[in-house]
Amino acid sequence: MGFLTFPLFLFFTVICAERNGPIQTFVIPHSHMDVGWVYTIQESMHAYAANVYSSVTEALTQNKQRKFIAVEQEFFRLWWDSVATDKHKKQVRQLLKESRLEFIIGGQVMHDEAVTDLDDEILQLTEGHGFLYETFGVRPRFSWHVDPFGASATTPVLFALAGFHAHLISRIDYDLKDVMQKSKKLQFVWRGSPSLKEQQEIFTHTMDQFSYCTPSHLPFSNSSGFYWNGVALFPDPPKNGIYPNMSLPVTKETLHSYAKTMVQNIQQRAAWFRTNHVLWPWGCDKQFYNSSVQFANMDPLVEYINQNSKEFGVTVQYATLSEYFQAVHQSNLTWEVRGSEDFLPYSTEPFQAWTGFYASRNVLKGIARRASSQLHAAETLFTRYRVSYPDGPVPKEEALQKLKALRWAVSEVQHHDGITGTESPKVSDMYIEHLTQAMMGVEELLAALFLLPQTLGTASNPEDSHSRGSHQDLEQHIIVYNPLAWNTTAIINVTVTLPMATVFDDQGQAIPAQTQSSADSNTTYDLLIVVNLGGLQHRKYLIKFSEKPGKEGSSTHHAWVVSFKRLNVSQELKTGRRLLPVLNECYKIMLDQDTNLLHSITDRNEKRTVRMSQDFWEYQVNGNVSAGPISDNYIFSANGSAVRAYKAVKMEIVPGKIVTEIRQYFYREEADEDYAYSVTTRIPQSFPSGRLCYRMEQSYSLGPLVVNTEAVLRIKTSLKNNRTLFTDDNGYQMMKRPSRMFVNDTVARNYYPMVRMAYIEDDSSRLVLLSERAHGASSQSEGELEVMLHRRLWNNQEWTLGYNLTLNDSSVVRPVLWMTLGSLAATSLYQREALELQHRPVVMPIDRPQKAWRKEPRPGSPIPPVILPDNLHLLTLSVPGWFYNSNHTLHLRNMETGTPGSTQPDYDRVLLRIMHLYEKGEDPVLSQPSTINMKEVLQGMGEVRALEERSLTGTWDISDLQRWKWKASEDPGRGESVGVKRSSVGVRGEFNVTISPKEIRTFFVYFKLK
Repeated sequence: MGFLTFPLFLFFTVICAERNGPIQTFVIPHSHMDVGWVYTIQESMHAYAANVYSSVTEALTQNKQRKFIAVEQEFFRLWWDSVATDKHKKQVRQLLKESRLEFIIGGQVMHDEAVTDLDDEILQLTEGHGFLYETFGVRPRFSWHVDPFGASATTPVLFALAGFHAHLISRIDYDLKDVMQKSKKLQFVWRGSPSLKEQQEIFTHTMDQFSYCTPSHLPFSNSSGFYWNGVALFPDPPKNGIYPNMSLPVTKETLHSYAKTMVQNIQQRAAWFRTNHVLWPWGCDKQFYNSSVQFANMDPLVEYINQNSKEFGVTVQYATLSEYFQAVHQSNLTWEVRGSEDFLPYSTEPFQAWTGFYASRNVLKGIARRASSQLHAAETLFTRYRVSYPDGPVPKEEALQKLKALRWAVSEVQHHDGITGTESPKVSDMYIEHLTQAMMGVEELLAALFLLPQTLGTASNPEDSHSRGSHQDLEQHIIVYNPLAWNTTAIINVTVTLPMATVFDDQGQAIPAQTQSSADSNTTYDLLIVVNLGGLQHRKYLIKFSEKPGKEGSSTHHAWVVSFKRLNVSQELKTGRRLLPVLNECYKIMLDQDTNLLHSITDRNEKRTVRMSQDFWEYQVNGNVSAGPISDNYIFSANGSAVRAYKAVKMEIVPGKIVTEIRQYFYREEADEDYAYSVTTRIPQSFPSGRLCYRMEQSYSLGPLVVNTEAVLRIKTSLKNNRTLFTDDNGYQMMKRPSRMFVNDTVARNYYPMVRMAYIEDDSSRLVLLSERAHGASSQSEGELEVMLHRRLWNNQEWTLGYNLTLNDSSVVRPVLWMTLGSLAATSLYQREALELQHRPVVMPIDRPQKAWRKEPRPGSPIPPVILPDNLHLLTLSVPGWFYNSNHTLHLRNMETGTPGSTQPDYDRVLLRIMHLYEKGEDPVLSQPSTINMKEVLQGMGEVRALEERSLTGTWDISDLQRWKWKASEDPGRGESVGVKRSSVGVRGEFNVTISPKEIRTFFVYFKLK
């Protein structure tokens, strides 16, 4: 945008004169370095990223006035490990000591805030913090979340738990930012959790309309300003050092004009804030790869403005972010309080609602979450193994390397142009390659942990004494692991090639199972097995196959498919005349035989019926920029109402004793050979109570879509929800989303991210959807819940074509949703249900079907379980492998003397986090604080000898952690620092811990090794 004219400059000078002294400007040099987006990590490192840290280190060393903030750790770590010389490393340590280089946020990436899961946000932050603390003894205290597309209320809570003094955001709704600027309310105290409130509040600064980039328009030149090193060049840096779009140099002739332009912008910004301090970001995307040129031009400009500060009414200094926040903190003002509201969704213009990325690249979103779940399972299993078999045959060094590789890959994809699906195809392919390669390594680790040091054997049917079994029958062994710290009953699915099988547990007892033809293949069968597992417990199962169905009364039931003819539903039909019931102990599901669609669901316990339909619709969107607003990988712009995506529906029902399966196939045209959409619904049977009884497990298939189509699942009900939706913020807390009306773009601006769950409700019933990957969700009409599952787009916008960001995603996607309908009491465990979906039992076949060749060993005892109360969740259980001493004083002393406390990873230090799942007042029982004895809870793993409470990322002893107190308009009268002061528990034999609603408590645990 244009800058102010000279008369306005005089006006701002008068405004400044009313302030207490000149405006103090903090020029913060930075480079926004996307860990992905358009270019791969390797391309970025080669073209510019490595040069940023080399040249910044050299430039700061040459001049004591210069400063710089480093944000994303992935690029820095790659530079540190593979590029930095010994001289560079020495210089970095000196710059940190002088507080002229400052690490901000400190996570591996600047994570997205809309579609990321709580587990993964904490992981990537912990990975970066562990490296910084181990390498430099540094613990970041401030955030710089300048580019995520909207701001979640979960993020400030996590940053407060990590020990941050202040939080910084930028991208919020354009119209809201305008109001906040005019009213000087861009800064506030944010209490992101309604349960924790002031306990984990954090001061938050919202960047003004110029955001994190330096305004580049120069009134006196056609060139952009303040970017003297130009624009990064791909794939190779220019050999002559001349980059495109280099700014006009600062010379005697241009110095005053540059100063005047900079001061005008400073004064414009000062009018939007309450204090005399202006944060002036100097940098933008891919900047400071030639830092000497940057500083050589800015140095004389800073000096000139300061020499003429009386004339300009401004002083300027290079600064780190901590210096800016310290100055604001010392102003001692009282700040308004913002509650647990978030800043989602985010819009930049009237027809630019950034709600499309909630569903972009559904395949990547699914792989990223599966990788996260696999990592959680492997971390917990390896921790158990280390405690039980510290000298076991699984090499701990190799195991840790495999875990670290997956930690890195899962952390990397949380980048705000990663899991969002807003990156180019080659970058998406890079993320998937990194994830799948690391997952293969962890799969190998899981197999080793399951099999060693124990033997392969599994108990068989005791009735045949292990010797009378037919050698013609095939058998297979599987191991099933429950990665959650709760007892669970689950139905697992094993794909097999024979139609009949009997399953035995590790006690030799035949257990309930069901076989049926697979919906996805004509040559395979689904073997559905009911497993009962304790918390963090794995058990072995033996599958004995046969060609013929078993006898009546056997533990395995073979279910047959009942087919219904394809029906044309494109015309108005009379419905509800021929209803077909599907029942279990909790539901009566009525299917309409005139349409093959869902008609209603009755809660048999409450005797309450809800009319309900479920089908697929499509928004057909514009891709021609000259024809109106477009949808792209970021933006959803509905071009009218959605249209029904099918004209005919076919149905199959598989009645079973373990599961009844309903298969529905949707065809674009009645005569089409292939279906466009499908949904398979599994209704558990023979479970008279509990969560399984109320669970409807749905698997979808959709794609390839027609270009410029956005596909949604639409559920219409008779619930009176007033078009109000509830969705989760990153799986941490639920947000109420009342319908809002806008002059433009109402449909798109009423979409919200659904990371783990969404629901609608009225006074009697609640409909809950749980998800294993992120989607967009909305309630566009009364009683309606709509989920965007897939998008395929193309547009002719010049910059998206140039960067290949059109999202022409031709993939077939197969997301899973679990649906629950019931009273508010019956659905109160939805938080736990969401975790059971996310962390389903790990099923590992440990051999192929083969003839029995040896005698089975005698039954053994299952490993002891680890069980938490229903309202507590074992968020983390891992062996981080950090080198550092957990005593901060000793750690710093070891670093200073060059004698680190250990040259090997600490395999005995266990990182444990426990989270309370419920809000205050949410449930009369589950919302109560929960007290547990850590020795007793963990005795299934081993004997706890010591326990230390730590900050969220583990770098602070909780008793040493003090955060700045900010005066708030709703101040409850605290002391000089915020947060609950606790001493480390367990060091004097006290192992009782009370966890209150929504708390996340982090510990280092030390076991007596066996």
